[in-house]
Amino acid sequence: MNLLNIAKRVFEIESNEIANLSSLLTIDFEEAVNSIFKCRGKLIISGIGKSGIVGKKIASTLTSTGTPSFFLHPSDAFHGDLGMVEKDDIVLLISNSGETDEILKLIPSFKQQENIIISITGNQDSSLAKNSNFNLNISVTKEACPLQLAPTSSTTSTMAMGDALAVALMNLRGFKDVNFAKFHLGGTLGKRLLQNVGHVMKKDNLPLVNENDSIKKVVNVISSGKCGLAVVESKKKIRGVISDGDIRRAMEFNEINFFQLKAKDIMTNKPQSVYETTKLNVAVDLMFSKKINSLIVKNEKEQLTGIVQSYDIGI
Repeated sequence: MNLLNIAKRVFEIESNEIANLSSLLTIDFEEAVNSIFKCRGKLIISGIGKSGIVGKKIASTLTSTGTPSFFLHPSDAFHGDLGMVEKDDIVLLISNSGETDEILKLIPSFKQQENIIISITGNQDSSLAKNSNFNLNISVTKEACPLQLAPTSSTTSTMAMGDALAVALMNLRGFKDVNFAKFHLGGTLGKRLLQNVGHVMKKDNLPLVNENDSIKKVVNVISSGKCGLAVVESKKKIRGVISDGDIRRAMEFNEINFFQLKAKDIMTNKPQSVYETTKLNVAVDLMFSKKINSLIVKNEKEQLTGIVQSYDIGI
């Protein structure tokens, strides 16, 4: 039994089914997206079993990308939570067969309240599809499960359809990375997009040396500073920077007179730097493009105010 081939076969089957979703799209998708976009209420998502689990993920994705949504379990709906659904809300019901009894029992209440009903099903002729304002078809020709029993391709296709809804709505809303960050304050992304370099930089006990300081002092400052570099400063102006790599290269090419060198002999002039007000995501891009781990931080007077390192901004 070749387990790698089994995994590859699963990926092949599911990717083919996802690719086929494009051919199943109808005007219902466009109208469903526009209805959600214009909705004055919330998007309520419901499903049971595997469909319910996928529904929770879709609700989470939509909520974090600008579409207020929450998941309503059918069983909870029968026991009072149906009162959470208001007239201006839209409901998204998920059932691969389209005949899930717990889901079908919710429809009369939604219709009585005149909620728009969007369904995701694998059967356009199902009871759920026929009782929906808009139906999104995720029918698959083959499950990845060898027994054709466990929902695999069908749940993956459902999730992909949910992502398509979310991305389409993001485009309609003009949703930007800064908007996304506002919903992810505790994450690395939110930190990078909402905070400035000045919020996270090291500003105390900076590793400073003078242009004429000896190599021995430079090495000691780099070691004690724990930033992987020393900043060469003169009259409050940044003259250059000396990194661990600069020290190693100097030792290699100046083996005989290495300890006679001064800081100015091996420093990198015009080091990569950012201002205190620079957004962290800009600093991240600069570090990646220049393949460096630290940046000099300066103020509007071009004076050194700190050092920001890769681990300070989660990279």
